[in-house]
Amino acid sequence: MTGETNLAVLIASMEPELLAETYVYAVVDESKFESLPINAITGFFREREGITVIVQQQHANTLGLAYEGEYRCITLNVHSSLQAVGLTAAFSSALGDENISANVVAGFYHDHIFVPSRDGDKALACLKSLTKRR
Repeated sequence: MTGETNLAVLIASMEPELLAETYVYAVVDESKFESLPINAITGFFREREGITVIVQQQHANTLGLAYEGEYRCITLNVHSSLQAVGLTAAFSSALGDENISANVVAGFYHDHIFVPSRDGDKALACLKSLTKRR
């Protein structure tokens, strides 16, 4: 189950999908992290300052997590290889040209782009346009 590495194929077949949920980023310490229900965590990363968690906003509110900002997730439905070169640069540049910030999480199968909620539809249109330019 090898992912795609050809940049032209990756861009042409991204199939970006804007998920309905609103997500937030929160920072928690190790003891708080261990008490979080695993099914509430979309993603996490350990940093020196604490553990950054990505959770749906409704879960953050229920769990009493402090956060700043609200984000929508765009999943690229192409199975991109973790060894692929240039995909992140291509979509980041396109979004940057539209003044849309992008927080990228690479999973084994897909890339997931978290954009400010207010820019979700605009970001989706931008990425769809990118697929047609190639």
